[in-house]
Amino acid sequence: MGRPTPIPPTTHPGGSDRTPARRPATPTELDRATAGLQPPFAVVDLGALDVNAAAMVRRAGGKPIRLASKSLRCRRVIHDVLRRPGFSGILAFTLPEALWLAQDHEDVLVGYPTADLPALRRLAADPELAARVTLMVDSVEHLDLLSTVTGPDGPPLRVCLDLDASLRLAGGRVHLGMRRSPLHTPGQARDLARAVLARPRLRLVGVMAYEGQIAGVADDRPGLPLARAAVRLVQRLSVRELSERRAAAVAAVRELAPLEFVNGGGTGSLETTSAEPAVTELGAGSGLFAPGLFDHYRRFRPLPAAHFVLPVVRRPAPRHITLLGGGWIASGPPGRDRLPLPVRPAGLRLLPGEGAGEVQTPLGGGVADGLRLGDRVWFRHAKAGELCERVNELHLVEGDRIVDVAPTYRGEGRAFL
Repeated sequence: MGRPTPIPPTTHPGGSDRTPARRPATPTELDRATAGLQPPFAVVDLGALDVNAAAMVRRAGGKPIRLASKSLRCRRVIHDVLRRPGFSGILAFTLPEALWLAQDHEDVLVGYPTADLPALRRLAADPELAARVTLMVDSVEHLDLLSTVTGPDGPPLRVCLDLDASLRLAGGRVHLGMRRSPLHTPGQARDLARAVLARPRLRLVGVMAYEGQIAGVADDRPGLPLARAAVRLVQRLSVRELSERRAAAVAAVRELAPLEFVNGGGTGSLETTSAEPAVTELGAGSGLFAPGLFDHYRRFRPLPAAHFVLPVVRRPAPRHITLLGGGWIASGPPGRDRLPLPVRPAGLRLLPGEGAGEVQTPLGGGVADGLRLGDRVWFRHAKAGELCERVNELHLVEGDRIVDVAPTYRGEGRAFL
């Protein structure tokens, strides 16, 4: 795996490259900027991204944000965001991706455990990469795997403990949140820390806990008031319980070894997680693109920055059009909130009987009668980085101009998942 081609930063007319001076584009400007493109294509409004980045830094309350690469999946955008004050380090999603990014970045935390044996062998044999990449572990089984693959000799391997952040009630019979890690109590974290320290080649440097039931669940979704009230109650209980348990777990681990960082949070919980004294840094990224799943939070209102555009290719009936492609459905529990959102022209809707299709997507609505073959419909993806698994490049727009075209991971021939 060779060193990736260096990507220079985009320029920011009217401001320094560390102090962006861009404003969000209007719909008319986006149309003008992309008039010469043949859909399907994807667009990132750099002005909206600037606003979102500044808002995330403010919400982080002075603590650095480790950038979640899975939410962007474009090296150019990752590089540019990390040059901003308030962002520091990468939270990667696979070890091969981390090794690739670490050739240009000095601090890459793999957010999930790995069983990729070739990638582990490469990490274990390269002192420079071993100094830049931190592995995630949550069990002695992970430690045994690392020891078996890497052997006793070579550079020390950095590891981070993944503390479960879910809310457990009724003596553990009720589980609210992600089923992510078996490490839940301070005692379990302390025991695994001891097991890490007993292996001379492993170096314990961090603790991470991602509170998905707070950061990843909107608390102001339209619908039943009782459902919203239940979400808010769970989140209030989770914030209180996790703050105490995370602090106790970190203290228990620090009795055994100094820690370089304690990572927590996500786009949806920057305010509450940053308020915990035990947390030294936050992890986030989706708020930069502001996908549809982030439309219904009370604490913040990000600006839609990432879009994709599909062409009209059929007019099957009055008040209906059909688009090319469109089945860009987000991961997670199946539901309408995982579907792409048709946003412009306003008034179009997915059909309940068909949804978003692999090769064609029908839409309904009175506005459909005003559209002709070749006209465009603008969408937002439900999640952030998954958009980049569908396109080879992002067209970066400032005002009414495309200022650059940035390859996605896919466009660079990288499919990490």
